[in-house]
Amino acid sequence: MYGREIDGEVHTFGVSGKLIMNALVMYDHQTRTLWSQFLRKGVKGPMTGTELEVLPVTQTIWSSWVELHPDTLVLDKRGSYQRDTYDGYYSGGSAGVIGESYSDKRLARKELVLGVDANGDTKAYPLRRLQEMPVLNDSVAGNGVLVFFDPATGTALVYERSIDGTRLTFRLDGEPQGVQTLLVDDETGSKWLAFTGRAVEGEMKGQTLRRALSHLSFWFSWTDWNPDTELFMG
Repeated sequence: MYGREIDGEVHTFGVSGKLIMNALVMYDHQTRTLWSQFLRKGVKGPMTGTELEVLPVTQTIWSSWVELHPDTLVLDKRGSYQRDTYDGYYSGGSAGVIGESYSDKRLARKELVLGVDANGDTKAYPLRRLQEMPVLNDSVAGNGVLVFFDPATGTALVYERSIDGTRLTFRLDGEPQGVQTLLVDDETGSKWLAFTGRAVEGEMKGQTLRRALSHLSFWFSWTDWNPDTELFMG
């Protein structure tokens, strides 16, 4: 998700009908610039090279989201959420509309990964590995990250795990409890809500971990854009 305000002006976007390596290309009505969904920036037109503000999102199930945000607004699509028209594509062998541009055999092309981008250095975490280690203290190009995965809802979140220069080490506090799952850091003993990254008890109470740039992707799509990506295998 991206912010629409650029240099103080709110822009409106549409779908151009074009693709770059199977990824959507948008355009804005104000300047007619083309914008790459994956690159997060203008690729052709007056605003070429301009980057969009990234807004962190949580991809999870509805019941978890509404428990966290009971006053949330909902886009009403009049029942069209009842089925996913891409079910066949998820299970099929095709790689998008135009096929993969770069073939990386370390994983199956349609394996789901959590891709992380730390200032241009990238790393991919297969979801099947995260099911075995739902709380992972790791680093991407020297940047400490906390990867949290909730198998029950398929929710995958990545946080920067340093606060005021102190790198923290996290573990589960008790058993997973859905959106109320707690983590505890070894350094201060503070307790944190895993779904929000906010400390709710202890020395760090009131602090919130910053979200790292990440998203879920098919392996072939991630490697098309990031052929030099590091792969976490545990």
